[in-house]
Amino acid sequence: MIISRTPYRISFFGGGTDYPSWYQVHGGAVLAATIDKYCYLTCRHLPPFFEHRSRVVYSKIESCQSNEEIAHPSVREVLRHLSITRGIEIHHDGDLPARSGMGSSSAFTVGLLHAAYALQGQMPSKRQLALESIHVEQNILKETVGSQDQVMAAYGGLRHVQFLPNGEIAVRPLTLPSQRLTELNDHLMLFYTGIIRTASDVAKSYVDDIHSKRRQLRIMKDLVEESMSILNSGNDLTHFGQLLHEAWLAKRSLSAQVSNSQVDELYTRAQAGGAIGGKLTGAGGGGFLLLFVPPDRQESVKQQLNNLINVPFRFEPSGSQIIFYEPGVDYSAEDEARSSRQIEKFRELAVVRAA
Repeated sequence: MIISRTPYRISFFGGGTDYPSWYQVHGGAVLAATIDKYCYLTCRHLPPFFEHRSRVVYSKIESCQSNEEIAHPSVREVLRHLSITRGIEIHHDGDLPARSGMGSSSAFTVGLLHAAYALQGQMPSKRQLALESIHVEQNILKETVGSQDQVMAAYGGLRHVQFLPNGEIAVRPLTLPSQRLTELNDHLMLFYTGIIRTASDVAKSYVDDIHSKRRQLRIMKDLVEESMSILNSGNDLTHFGQLLHEAWLAKRSLSAQVSNSQVDELYTRAQAGGAIGGKLTGAGGGGFLLLFVPPDRQESVKQQLNNLINVPFRFEPSGSQIIFYEPGVDYSAEDEARSSRQIEKFRELAVVRAA
């Protein structure tokens, strides 16, 4: 049995410039961090004693006779990508809900790739995990997603990620003293709005016409460098929060679907409580609201948003990890084939009895 643990991320600046249709022309950059909330994936080869050959457990339970029958797109295509044909059992558990703007879909893909490689006795690099998950999501599944979520899930930490026009991705940590990192973390609050949306649907509302958004995206990219200068300066962090507000205004203008009246009301209430800036994490439309709030104003903000779930968090430095590794019994190909024949006989008998 293999268990992978892959973190979710919060994106500060540059979101939107990580879509290939943009950065392959103009280049892009993001500043983001992973937090101590995780996607867990348990993976093992299924012993040849069951009526099903593969089983996938997430918000649904799938019991299939072949991997091609698996409905979950990421599971099916990762298994195909790695040429895994043996029976397999996969369980997913997450600390945060799906479709909430925390990079959960990419964390799932990265974590599954990591676990499936480990099941084959292989140890992929973080770069390999990032690039292959981007390939699965963008090229195979044709999803309207950027490239930062996969990179952050694989690498972890507080990162400056650059997306170059030639397709290269440069990933480097932001090296800050531990006290400065703690100070930043202490100024951040995360609230769950309860609004569920599909990130690719929101993103599609502006990505299809992304080159008409040059002004906003260039502002968002420039804010990456400015925000890093603030963090590295050792000066008051208040301006970092003000930049978050500026970035949110730019992002809201990308599409009418990025925000809505409910989100706008929550943001206004947060500001009334003392929040200096903030944004919806991910593509927008709902999910989690990230706020920059001085510690002495955080109780006031909680009172203003007392109908929302406040999620305390800390930054995490490690990215996707294999936290349990215990390979199971390796059944022979003959046993697998024998099991398949027995299952087929059982199914034939069931049909006869039903008739």
